[in-house]
Amino acid sequence: MTLVDGDVTLRPIKLRDQTMWREVNRRNRDWLRPWEATVPPPAPGGPVAQRPTYRQMIRHLRAEANAGRMLPFAIEYRGLLVGQLTVAGITWGSMCSGHIGYWVDQEVAGRGVMPTAVALAVDHCFRAVGLHRIEVCIRPENAPSRRVVAKLGFREEGIRPRYLHIDGAWRDHLIYALTAEEVPEGLLRRWQRARPEHPEHRTK
Repeated sequence: MTLVDGDVTLRPIKLRDQTMWREVNRRNRDWLRPWEATVPPPAPGGPVAQRPTYRQMIRHLRAEANAGRMLPFAIEYRGLLVGQLTVAGITWGSMCSGHIGYWVDQEVAGRGVMPTAVALAVDHCFRAVGLHRIEVCIRPENAPSRRVVAKLGFREEGIRPRYLHIDGAWRDHLIYALTAEEVPEGLLRRWQRARPEHPEHRTK
């Protein structure tokens, strides 16, 4: 599944993306490190978990996607890979929910790439996949990521103490959420109307 709005594209992440993916990650190491998931220390006598290789990551993403538990996307801006977005933790039955995680190249931050990518993913989840609720979990210190969900109108629901192991420690996360009923017109359309360049915001 490929999702497009203007210069922003979401498409399946592939093995052949490895060179560009590694290059973008290398250039953004300091930018991304404070927000990246890490592996907690093992219990005494327990196995030591290793960070997966790129190929192992892709195999895992594909297996989870095939099982209906995940939607992994590469983010492109003007044809170049600039980040990654994953809808994970997809749960069916009486819940029908998932949560979104993402990162983007610092060079394109502030251009509306990530709000557009998130809006595309949410609309796909609500309209095509059939989910009812989407969460985004963000460290309170991550101001750029919090601006993304604020621009899109996600509700802040509270804090989950020591929720995820990030940058070497268990970190608190703020929880933001949307349900399908809150965006009947689509999240992308709402975001497009809210952008400064929309005709509604132009001075006459």
